[in-house]
Amino acid sequence: MSTETTASVSTHILDTSIGRPAEGVAVSLTARSGPDAQWVALGGSATDADGRCKDLPALPEGTTHVRLDFETEAYLVGQHSTQAEAQQDAPRVRDSGAFFPEVAITFAVVPGEHYHVPLLLNPFGYSVYRGS
Repeated sequence: MSTETTASVSTHILDTSIGRPAEGVAVSLTARSGPDAQWVALGGSATDADGRCKDLPALPEGTTHVRLDFETEAYLVGQHSTQAEAQQDAPRVRDSGAFFPEVAITFAVVPGEHYHVPLLLNPFGYSVYRGS
């Protein structure tokens, strides 16, 4: 929850290749208080059945930059291994198991604002945006 002196962050993941939320993806939250400050790990969560992280840690006062790290490899390997077998022409990634084993999103925040940052994910691409 944002206050006049802090910002707040929420996120969710939609697997656009199947049109469903991505459940069980670990998400970690780090923050810093200026472009030259050190990143501080604040904690993390995992997406629920709706693809949402409802319990991300609060941001400390003075936060100016936030990073969300999504650990996507286990989800992508588990979700898409059977689908890739069914699609003979689909590209395969054999070394790491996923083309994007992790996704890191960094963005600037200002006190008093809430930032909802959804991740649209598929095996070979992703996009993010500031939602509401």
